[in-house]
Amino acid sequence: MNADAVVLDIDGVLVDVADSYRRAILESIECVHDRTIRREDIQQFKDAGGFNNDWELTYAAALYVLATGEGYRDSIEAFTDGIAAEGGGLEAAETVVRDAIGARATRRVEDRWDPDRLRDVFQQLYLGAELYRGLEGGEPDLETRGFIHDEPVILEADTRDRLLEGYDVGVLTGRPEAEAEIALDRVGLDDAVPAEHRFTMDDWEEGKPHPKALTTLAERFDTETVVFVGDTLDDVRTATNAAEVDPDRTYHGVGVLTGGLTGDAGRRKFDDEGATAVLASINELPDRLVRN
Repeated sequence: MNADAVVLDIDGVLVDVADSYRRAILESIECVHDRTIRREDIQQFKDAGGFNNDWELTYAAALYVLATGEGYRDSIEAFTDGIAAEGGGLEAAETVVRDAIGARATRRVEDRWDPDRLRDVFQQLYLGAELYRGLEGGEPDLETRGFIHDEPVILEADTRDRLLEGYDVGVLTGRPEAEAEIALDRVGLDDAVPAEHRFTMDDWEEGKPHPKALTTLAERFDTETVVFVGDTLDDVRTATNAAEVDPDRTYHGVGVLTGGLTGDAGRRKFDDEGATAVLASINELPDRLVRN
């Protein structure tokens, strides 16, 4: 691939979040609602689209759990297929539940559904008590170490250095800014990628796969060709959408198999979304790039 700039997602690309963010999804629902989904179900929500924000994925999965107690009988696969058909995201999940079980049962579900508590528990589990106090500004009611400390680094130092030496490097992530800084510091990119070359949850409302952040980074780099590397189908869709709204530039969506999509099945899903390339990990990227 020819490239002038490389834009990187964080989760599943630079660091492994299987035992941090994804664990927090499962355990938050269990803590608040006494039941939860399976770890492998998380990817079905991701594939449905519109769940770049893991808090909203948690809310949608909790909604499913509660709906099954009010007569909802479809599988997670059917539920997430319905979400995809409705355009993806949390509002689509609410629509699927309402259409399936009716208004009265939906009201009973909503009376028990507690997104605010789910988010608070999620942050306590993910950050741990000490970071929670500093970043959330409150006193935790769960004394936890924090899953954030269980995020192995994927990005190798040599890969990082080759990318920084050869290309403009940006970051586009669904993490809040403070949590993005922690991860970027861990992989050695915090000082190397200035604020104007980053988009976090705090910088835009739309979220992936909306192309605004990616096209804005391309403009700031004043570049003709951008490679965006992510671990979800929405990451590839972001690059595709950017190409549609900004046809004067070339956008390559690259999938990596170090997130929830893995193996041959993951590769096929990326290919079906039109990924320019599918890599075993970010560490294969420098050998696949040529500077324009």
